[in-house]
Amino acid sequence: MNINLNILHWVYLLFILFIVGTMVRKRDTTLVCLIGVFMLGLLATGSLSQSVIGVFSSLIYAIKELMGTILIISIVYAMSQVLQDTGINEVMISPFTKFIKTPTLAYWVIGILMMLISLFFWPSPATALMGAVLLPVAIKVGLPPIGVAIAMNLFGHGIALSSDLVIQGAPKLTADAAGIPVADVISASIPLVLVMGFVTTLTAFLFLRHDMKKGLLKIKAGDFDSNSEDQSNNKSFKRILSTNIKRILAILIFILFTIDIIVMVLANLQGGDATALIGGTSIFIFTLITLLAYKNEGLEEITEYLIKGLQFGFKVFAPVIPIAAFFYMGDMGFVSVFGNVLPEGSTGLVNDLGVVLAQTVPLNKAIASITLTIVGTITGLDGSGFSGISLAGSVAKLFATAIGSGIDTLTALGQIAAIWVGGGTLVPWAIIPVAAICDVSPFELARRNLVPVVIGLVVTTIVAIFLL
Repeated sequence: MNINLNILHWVYLLFILFIVGTMVRKRDTTLVCLIGVFMLGLLATGSLSQSVIGVFSSLIYAIKELMGTILIISIVYAMSQVLQDTGINEVMISPFTKFIKTPTLAYWVIGILMMLISLFFWPSPATALMGAVLLPVAIKVGLPPIGVAIAMNLFGHGIALSSDLVIQGAPKLTADAAGIPVADVISASIPLVLVMGFVTTLTAFLFLRHDMKKGLLKIKAGDFDSNSEDQSNNKSFKRILSTNIKRILAILIFILFTIDIIVMVLANLQGGDATALIGGTSIFIFTLITLLAYKNEGLEEITEYLIKGLQFGFKVFAPVIPIAAFFYMGDMGFVSVFGNVLPEGSTGLVNDLGVVLAQTVPLNKAIASITLTIVGTITGLDGSGFSGISLAGSVAKLFATAIGSGIDTLTALGQIAAIWVGGGTLVPWAIIPVAAICDVSPFELARRNLVPVVIGLVVTTIVAIFLL
């Protein structure tokens, strides 16, 4: 298939490079993306007014595409806040404390539990849910606070967030940019997530144990009660349900989410349907607990928690929306916003560039995989992880078209690299919540994560080359 590139294609590619360069400099890319949409619209329509309208319309298009993801995250966050404020989170986690007998068990139990909870609640809420309960237990058995922070960080913001198997926010963004089903990205990501997770967490543990044996990490007396003052002022200690009710509700939550998983498997629910099932269940749990805890004030408190959840959801996705809007323009979203103004025979700007790339550059699987890891890493430097994964999906589509296969694997690889770097394991300003909960320096946590994460990315990239 012969495709002649015109100025639209070159401008789109130029703005991709601008976005990458802006991310490398650790600057926000919102303005670059909005200008990019405006320039594409101006070149395609020749109308200043239509270009200005197109900028706004592209944001509407992106919000419409992302609204399901924003809403599920907002609802889950609202539910997690209710669990924390009522103390149910402690009841949910307390059975696992009996398994924490040694520093080694503390690291792995806390990590695995953090991963499981993060799959349903997302890492940021899960950090708050777990930190106050498990940190003192781990310290008592000899695991330093930095060890707890590493475990919670790598398993939660690393493994759970990079896969996002339940809420499916990350694969939704990358799949849309790559133009493939969400289920394809999820399936391709599983082996890569397993490799990345195993290599990174094991390497980090070995380094941690080495430093502990050499006496480089010691527990200070103040570590045992560092959170006591915060806990005494926490709302969860002011409005407590009875112990029996909290136990019943904790069991009910576990049963309901287990039923959700069973239904997903039996009914083959994926993507939006699976997300809607989790969201509906979360709404039920959230409203029930709020009514039981606040009684006559329950109706008003439901609204308050929902507002907090929506504030959190839009705060997370505010920088994502303009970036996603630009990368939707690389596919047929361009037609939805500006009309049928693409060059004749075009199947989307990214597809066209991929075809030309395949015809002119001798790409191979190794170069494609390494490039996607680098692109994902660069996009994660802004500390969001999510704001740039649309770029990873777009580049994956470009390279997969060039080499003729592997779009799902390349997309998953870019997603994993972006979120491990920017979602909260390497960039210091992205790991502040975990560092604050464990009362450690975010820069120290990032420093200790650096080598394990880099080793994990190298190994995962090599595995991806063989999977293509």
